[in-house]
Amino acid sequence: MMLNSGRGVGGGGGRGGGGATGTMEKQELSLPILLAERVAKAVREAESFKLECADVGKQAEHLAAMLRSSARVAAASPSPSYDRPLRRVLAEAIKALERALALVRRCRRAGFLCRVVTITTGSTDFRKALALLDASAADLRWLLSIYSDEDGGGFAISLPPIASTDPILAWVWSYATTVQSPARAPTDRAHAAQALATLALDNDRNKKIILEEGGVPPLLALLRDGPSVESQIAAATALSNLASDADNVSVILEEIAVPIIVHVLSDSPISLQTQVAGLVSRLAAHQPVAQDEFARENAIRPLVSLLCIGVPLDDIRPTQRKPSSIHSLVQGMGVPSSNSNASGSGGGSRSSFLLRDYYLQHRKDRENESPEAKFALKVACADALWMLAKGCLSNCRKITETKGLLCLSKIIELEKGELQQRCMMTVMEIAAAAETDADLRRSAFRTNSPAARSVVEQLIQVSQLGSSVVLQIAAIKAIGCLARTFPAKETKVLRPLVLQLGHWNPEVAAEAAKALGKFANPENFNCVEHSKTITEFAAVPVLMRLHRSGEKAQLPAVILLSYLALHIPKSEALERPKVLGALQSVAGSPLAQDSSLRDMLPRAIYQLEFYQVGLHSHRQMYEL
Repeated sequence: MMLNSGRGVGGGGGRGGGGATGTMEKQELSLPILLAERVAKAVREAESFKLECADVGKQAEHLAAMLRSSARVAAASPSPSYDRPLRRVLAEAIKALERALALVRRCRRAGFLCRVVTITTGSTDFRKALALLDASAADLRWLLSIYSDEDGGGFAISLPPIASTDPILAWVWSYATTVQSPARAPTDRAHAAQALATLALDNDRNKKIILEEGGVPPLLALLRDGPSVESQIAAATALSNLASDADNVSVILEEIAVPIIVHVLSDSPISLQTQVAGLVSRLAAHQPVAQDEFARENAIRPLVSLLCIGVPLDDIRPTQRKPSSIHSLVQGMGVPSSNSNASGSGGGSRSSFLLRDYYLQHRKDRENESPEAKFALKVACADALWMLAKGCLSNCRKITETKGLLCLSKIIELEKGELQQRCMMTVMEIAAAAETDADLRRSAFRTNSPAARSVVEQLIQVSQLGSSVVLQIAAIKAIGCLARTFPAKETKVLRPLVLQLGHWNPEVAAEAAKALGKFANPENFNCVEHSKTITEFAAVPVLMRLHRSGEKAQLPAVILLSYLALHIPKSEALERPKVLGALQSVAGSPLAQDSSLRDMLPRAIYQLEFYQVGLHSHRQMYEL
């Protein structure tokens, strides 16, 4: 039996009872033992209710013997374990012994009045005291049973009195103890972790109990050092089920979880990597702090490396094909390569060869995996990259600093279904980050970059022929975010957007109008040239229909018409469809109070009135 505990998985104070050394626990056990000895002394000094006091003394001595046994095991155990139930049971035992001590001490007082009071209340008090001592003894017996290192220990079927009103508490204690104990059979630890995963999946209250009772550190320890892949998968599953909201994720992060997760992700069998990638996605989806921590631990690199397996990166020049070599693979995983020990020492060279052989074997094992397992890993990695990139500039930059952008583009080109969709969402998030960060825009989407060209080609392709509305919207949104990266002569990207203005789905049409609006936005250096191109592709008549539709596309259509009126008010393409009248009608509607139109719409109307009235006068003079 092991009764020591450490914070998280590596020492220090922790949540839910972790953080005491063996010496501290021995001191905590000494207090109830001392109280039991005081009860025995008080029993010997009792002058009334001697029979009842003797019963209390026997129960206290029995409790003390169990406590001394626990103290001896705690002092002899060198390794940390889960001690939350021990602390709760000791707290209840101390309360029971303190109450018994106070009761027995009352029985040594002399005097007629004192004896009358004692006789009146004594029997009831003794029954309550004995019941509390019995309960504490039962709690200790149950506790010793779950701490037992023999086969079958750890899964307590009975309930201790301390958890009689809440069985979930006892189950969590029992399962967490088994998960933490290295002496248990690997199958027992895996089953216990899976049981915690099932409890967490049932309801939020179970999640709260597991977190409050310090269930995260044992699961992290099993994930890191589990004796079998099955036990590690069970631990990752339990952690994923617990990570259901921001508060729960914060509790997991407090236990220094991210370095462990990244380490396991970088070097594990495919089945475990798939589950851990899903855990990364869950943590990042609910807590921005998790995104930052994964960025510091460089979780992007292993995710991109796993996503790129089997993807033909044709656009990489021959001098850039080295990442597929063993040398680059080892460096990419954060492990010294065979050239890292250049000193020529025999030990260093032997270590390098062992590392190379290990990764060769690991690569061989991966190649033997089924296509379904490889596909599931890719989907999980793409989903994790999406969640890490969502609203996080640092992770978006790290993806573009690897071969991730080109890999995402190739998968979008070659795959269909959920993998394609998740990769598209990741590209969309990177584009959104580039829209607000000029440095990322210049470094990742420069015009001579093969990865950038490949991404843009796929965005154009999907925006026109995407297999779903979700994909089309994501592609169109990404193109709009990259509007500042396209030169004035780049027109092939505008035609597909104009065509999508007439899409049957109003959400696609609205997104196309928004994207075109970013090309025509005055903050875009080439806004005038882009505005001319948009009108040349006959966008205005379609925008007029959207303006009259009253659907989701109405506002972005009016915004784009206003931009066109500001930049090219002399254009006949704006005069023939009567854009001026349309904007004037909007000026009197509630839509004009939108923040994006409040100041711009009057200026657009003024520009059209000024130039179109002048154009009419010129035409009349010419006709005369």
